[in-house]
Amino acid sequence: MSEAVAEAAKKRTEKSDNAAMENERTLLVFDLVGEHCGLDVSIVREIVHVPPRITRVPNAPHYVRGVINLRGTVIPVLDCALKMGSSYTDNTSESRIVVAELEGIQFGVLVDAVREVRTVADSLIEAADNSDKAKSGSIGTDYVTGVAKMEDGRLIVLLDLAALFEINELLEEEA
Repeated sequence: MSEAVAEAAKKRTEKSDNAAMENERTLLVFDLVGEHCGLDVSIVREIVHVPPRITRVPNAPHYVRGVINLRGTVIPVLDCALKMGSSYTDNTSESRIVVAELEGIQFGVLVDAVREVRTVADSLIEAADNSDKAKSGSIGTDYVTGVAKMEDGRLIVLLDLAALFEINELLEEEA
């Protein structure tokens, strides 16, 4: 009988562990314009070093740094900082291109430095419209889905790349 009770307790623990996992997000955390930012890892395909040369594209929007050849695939490289109104900055040894994919569109996002991959409980994330950090920071609230308040005191701004680079509008124009 005690084995049955132990087995039932084990199943309850597994169920509560699974429920807890459903209420978490795994984020890629990186630095951008002096802020800690995050993206859901489900849209991240890979992280690459910034090549010595990014090929410029004539008549491209100001925030398009150019294109790179990534193992035979041409990937546009977008600069979040420029899109959000910051000034152009030179790449450093820590700069990276985060290759993301949204709605079947692959593109690279230039970031200042990649810091970590971390799991964050949904209970630690405050909606962007309620967050003072999103309202007062250098990143506009139009591009933010929320702010994660970490136990160590850091705040991680969760970016909405689809809104930032108007991916949905691009898809509608193609249709």
